[in-house]
Formats: sequence, structure tokens, C-alpha cells
Amino acid sequence: MWLFKKRDFATDEELATNYYNSGDKELVGLLFEKHVKTVFGVCLFYFRDKDVAKDAVMQIFEKLITELKKTEVKNFKGWLSFVVRNYCISEIRKNKNKYKLPESYLDFEIQETTLDVEEKILGVSDEIMLEQMHACMMELKENQKVCVDLFYLKNQSYQQISDKTNFSLNEVKSFIQNGKRNLKLLIEQKIKNNKNAGR
Repeated sequence: MWLFKKRDFATDEELATNYYNSGDKELVGLLFEKHVKTVFGVCLFYFRDKDVAKDAVMQIFEKLITELKKTEVKNFKGWLSFVVRNYCISEIRKNKNKYKLPESYLDFEIQETTLDVEEKILGVSDEIMLEQMHACMMELKENQKVCVDLFYLKNQSYQQISDKTNFSLNEVKSFIQNGKRNLKLLIEQKIKNNKNAGR
């Protein structure tokens, strides 16, 4: 009954939470319909091939069915952005000879780069790392947080960020590099602290 009365008015988080509680895959379908154009756009940006991007979209949809049942997502758009980005970068890294992208687009992928060794040591799930990333973003200096968010999550160029924030190009580059490094350290420390607290 809830689905037919509220599904057109529910927020992303409400749909995700109700799927988490009910397992009704139609709710994931509704979520995906709302964001499929964005997901396809990101996939096309990375793969530069419409057919490959379409296949990736379907793979990501299947991934959402699994992942959204494991964790209750509080910020769906942010979470989805990481899931899509990580999927694309993971596939590109597996097929380096097939896909050619600047390293700057590949250096912030959680699952296989910045936290790869940490994940293997601690046995931490991707969901926990995503949760920690959202929390740690808030601990960055404001200029770093703004630039990291615009560059990695909203796919803005250095020039676009500079125009939007009035930071110089050199400042933007510096804030992104320092923010990325500090975010990595914060995430690693929080995961270690949580692991130790659970012992």
C-alpha cells in the first residue's frame, strides 16, 4: 500500500530505506529510474563508448540490488556517486590497455587504490568505507572540502572550480591534493579506531 501511495513523492533515502527493510526490488527500480541518465552519463564519460556504458549501467543496477540490501543509506546521491565511480574505475583498471584516461581520474577510487591495502588488512566492507568517507569529508578544511567535492563527486574541472569558488587554479590544485591526502588519512584512522574499539 505504501508503494502505490507514496512512491512518486518519496525521497531517495525513503525509497532506499524501504527497500532495505522490505526487499521489494521495484523500489530499487524506482530509484534507478530517477538517476539512470546521470549514471549513464558518468559511465559514458569514463568508457567513451555508448554500448559499454549501457552494459555498465545494467551491471551497476544489479549491484544496487545487492548493496542496498546490506546497508541503510543515509545520503543516496553521494553513495550512488561513489558506487558508480568505483565501478567504472575498477573496470578501467582491469582493462588498462582498452581504456585510456588521465591518472587524475583514477586516483581517488576507494576500493582498489587508496584503501586497497587497508581493506585487505582490516577486512572492512566497501559500505563501511563509504560511510567513513562521508563523515570524514566534514572534517576537512572548508576550502579542501569544497574543492574535493566539486572535483571528485561533481566531476568539475579545475577551471570550473576556480570560476565557481574564486580560488586561483594553483589554489584549486593544492586544495584538491591536500584534501585527498588528508581524507585518506582520516578514513584510515577512523577505520583503525573502529576496528580496535570492536576488540
